[in-house]
Amino acid sequence: MKICRFDNDRVGIVRGDDVYDITSHAGDALVPWAPADLSKLPKKLLASVKLLSPVKAPGKIIAAPVNYKAHIEEMKKANLSPGFNIWDIEKAGLFLKATSSLVGPSQGIAQRFLDRRTDHEVELVFVMGKTASGVKREKALDYVAGYCLGLDVTVRGSEDRSFRKSMDTYTVLGPWLTTADEVPDPQDVQLTLRQNGEVRQDTHTSDMLWDVARLIEFATTFYTLHPGDVFFTGTPSGVSPIRPGDKLVASSPQLGTMEVLVREHGK
Repeated sequence: MKICRFDNDRVGIVRGDDVYDITSHAGDALVPWAPADLSKLPKKLLASVKLLSPVKAPGKIIAAPVNYKAHIEEMKKANLSPGFNIWDIEKAGLFLKATSSLVGPSQGIAQRFLDRRTDHEVELVFVMGKTASGVKREKALDYVAGYCLGLDVTVRGSEDRSFRKSMDTYTVLGPWLTTADEVPDPQDVQLTLRQNGEVRQDTHTSDMLWDVARLIEFATTFYTLHPGDVFFTGTPSGVSPIRPGDKLVASSPQLGTMEVLVREHGK
């Protein structure tokens, strides 16, 4: 099932080119109940709706650094993270992003500090479906509600990683939540990011150094994960600077496609 939030905080099921409005059935459930027969529900063309973040108010946005070898090498070569030269997740740890930075594709990215390099980072994102603490790797995927595409927008500089990634609109989630039953193996997902039509990032999640299950096991040794918590799994190589006017298109055969426009903050 593909669950989206759209327009004026409506909840929908995506089927083909249509969005069926299930708001009256959804309540506050992350994965709402929906009737098997959607034909009697109101629907809109997918192309006509404004897609919001499929998760409305996560308790935490967690992210893994340095999870693709090729990205580590490009970071070293370009010296993109001065002072952050720990290249092992177990030593670097995870980091948190402000929940206020979260938006959906239709809301776009409002870029600040135009004099500083700001990069796009496409990522596989998973969303927790059950409370998890001290979870073993072999059971970890049982706690996942579903998967999304994510953009982790990053200002380069010497400040703490969390600080530089937590500005309003710098966490984009979408286009919808694909439930875990439709993604039997999260390490078998293709991710592509195009900037103004040109491929910048193109990878397969089998290249992740730490898979989803290991990330959950590691995270839950430090803190409890709750339903709705959003987890970014790291970006592959090919990160590039963004500028106002750019069109970013993140896509995956398994997770869909989202178009995100970049504008100058305050405009």
